[in-house]
Amino acid sequence: MFAFTRSKLLLVAILFVGIAGSGIARRVLGELGYNGVGRLVFLLGYAGMVVAIWYGWIRPLDITGPAEE
Repeated sequence: MFAFTRSKLLLVAILFVGIAGSGIARRVLGELGYNGVGRLVFLLGYAGMVVAIWYGWIRPLDITGPAEE
């Protein structure tokens, strides 16, 4: 069974805010006439999500090949 740990819930929250949250903010700003600001908000939100996921989950991984003997 799939167990929700704190780390997995945090990952899901970051993904949701980074994709859906910045997309909703972009749409609302676009409808209010701030299309350029909406694009910037989406870009920064999505890029921030990518950096947070890289820094928190991907960077600590030890991705090396087999050790030579």
